[in-house]
Amino acid sequence: MTGDVWLPFRADEIPDLPQGLNYRFWNGEPDFPADPADCAYYVVPYMKPPGLGVRPMPEMTSLRAVQTLSAGVDHVQGGLKYLRPGVQLCNARGVHDASTAELALTLILASLRGIPDFVRGQDRGEWRGGFRPALADKHVLIVGYGAIGGAIEDRLTPFEVARVARVARSARTTERGPVHPLTELPELLPEADVVIMVTPLTEDTRGLVNAEFLARLKDGALLVNVGRGPVVDTKALLAELETGRITAALDVTDPEPLPQEHPLWQAPGVLISPHVGGPTSAFLPRAKRLLAAQLTRFAAGEPLENVVLTIDGRSD
Repeated sequence: MTGDVWLPFRADEIPDLPQGLNYRFWNGEPDFPADPADCAYYVVPYMKPPGLGVRPMPEMTSLRAVQTLSAGVDHVQGGLKYLRPGVQLCNARGVHDASTAELALTLILASLRGIPDFVRGQDRGEWRGGFRPALADKHVLIVGYGAIGGAIEDRLTPFEVARVARVARSARTTERGPVHPLTELPELLPEADVVIMVTPLTEDTRGLVNAEFLARLKDGALLVNVGRGPVVDTKALLAELETGRITAALDVTDPEPLPQEHPLWQAPGVLISPHVGGPTSAFLPRAKRLLAAQLTRFAAGEPLENVVLTIDGRSD
């Protein structure tokens, strides 16, 4: 394979990169490191403002692959229309499983056990005792059962939950049990004590958690979103939170970043973290291993992994 490879890390920082490729460092700086028309493999900068990663794509006329360092690819969708047929879009499946699953469990336990209230009490020197819900014996529903959803279930196992139900785009069977299709979601929602949203953002999932979805939740249910903010209808969620009927723990919001004056900050029963599911100490070593493996395949002319879309419209 010939052509430039654009990386958001310096090549000498990534062990085991294959020889023979022309590596260019670009992590979103105003100036491009070379002519985008010569780029054959583009690794999109991670955790940058919306639109920045798309900026060079209209000029990438020799491109053969786009690699994101996130599990979701919605942040590059706007640039795909500029790419020629045959270009493959690959995601970072496996890179964020551990970190995002850790955060999902953190948010669940913190919300159920009232950790934010304890912190506020500590700030004021107040001893706030009383009974709190436990995760043990709860019914948990994971909506978006991919690699991260599976990693979340792995971490739920020691907590003695009563049941885990799994939902994905289509039905399948796993070693742990059946995965239900999205069409069965309305029947599963009323049974769940904790609903974990970890779906990618697509036209099918945008606004999935709407007023009808939320109305089906039982009183006292906890909604956790570690996927994408627009999967949840913020206005509908605010209406439910104001009643006190359900609670929520959100690592992602719509809009995002959440403006300081937004009512979601002050809504009762909500815990918000600032989209920190992926960026942890676990990210860099996993991301670098992914890039080394993918570029080794690319240099050898072998099929890439984690292909989610081919620009001619075929989904893999």
